[in-house]
Amino acid sequence: MTGPLAEVLDGQHAADLRKAARALLKHPLLLARGQHADEFRLVRRHATELREWFDRNTGWSLQADAETARLRKIPGVLTDPTHPARDASRGAAPFTRRRYVLFCLALAALERGEAQIALGRLANQIVLDAADPRLAAAGLEFALERRDERLDLAAVVRLLLDLGVLRRVAGEEEAYVSGVGDVLYDVERRVLAGLLATRRGPSTVRADDLEDRLDELVAETALDSDELRFRAMRRSLTRRLLDDPVLYYDDLTDAELGYLTRQRGFLTARITELTGLVAEVRAEGIAMVDPDDDLTDLRMPEQGTHGHITLLLAEHLAGADGPVALGALALRVRELAAEHGGFWSKSAREPGMETELVEQAVARLTALGLVSRTPDAVLARPALARYAVGKTVIREPGSASVPPQRKATQ
Repeated sequence: MTGPLAEVLDGQHAADLRKAARALLKHPLLLARGQHADEFRLVRRHATELREWFDRNTGWSLQADAETARLRKIPGVLTDPTHPARDASRGAAPFTRRRYVLFCLALAALERGEAQIALGRLANQIVLDAADPRLAAAGLEFALERRDERLDLAAVVRLLLDLGVLRRVAGEEEAYVSGVGDVLYDVERRVLAGLLATRRGPSTVRADDLEDRLDELVAETALDSDELRFRAMRRSLTRRLLDDPVLYYDDLTDAELGYLTRQRGFLTARITELTGLVAEVRAEGIAMVDPDDDLTDLRMPEQGTHGHITLLLAEHLAGADGPVALGALALRVRELAAEHGGFWSKSAREPGMETELVEQAVARLTALGLVSRTPDAVLARPALARYAVGKTVIREPGSASVPPQRKATQ
């Protein structure tokens, strides 16, 4: 078919394919029913093209059946701790080490269990499994004797509900935490089976060191030819361009930097064609920017007290020469409170809150690739320059006015 109709159909196909790809990037696990049912149907319709693209360019596998669509994503940087799972409640607190362990123990218990399970029974099974001497040797204990332990378990269950692994039949988690009730769930076994995203089973990994264990979980076939090594670099770089806020050149090996220098146009064009992300290329690195501001899980700036403090500290750090001590940032927050406290929440203005506010702001800036941190200090990275305040420009009366701008010089 040729002519105007063919162009319209091709354009619609490309638009639908882009919507499907973006849906998978935002929600790597989509269900046939629920709030993302429309996106699921779109992914099913274009599953073959999406599967081929992600396999070739990222090494991620896509499995789509009548009930679920699962993009098994492998992070570009395995040890990046800045994007934790979060409690699926209004507070959206990041998962702690203990919550991650409880999450894994809950999945193991659900895998062995029946089609329905009560929260109390799930908790008892987790307590039994948590008694493993290896967990105790690692300093992890879970006996359900304290309220904070029940809160951790409730956070794990809320994440499982959000993922679609569980469906609540009766009861509320809050009642269980308070010790006045229980909760009954249906277990969606097909969704449960699709959660594991590694290339090999964790039980087959023999390494003791964490980084070595992570490497074994996602290791590809032996890279014994130039073609395989180039393919591995293409996949790794594409994963980082898709997942990371900024890909800095100084974070790459010499081989990766050489490959990216030669193939930058090809890599970024392929991503733009599929996803609509636009490459912003600077002297220090590349950021794939989303014009629709829809694919990010963390924004800067955001509304509210914490967003305002983060933006003000970003301005401060962007103008600093060298590392800034965390204590100095706490003092800066105290100064800012005197100037802007009228716009902040009451709790943020309380004495002694400076350390917590700085920690939250620095965590956000680190996750966005805008700063790097040590235990005691923070160092601005090049992309933070967009939040630096430019010099004041005084114009004569009657001349065109220019609104205040933040520089983006990198």
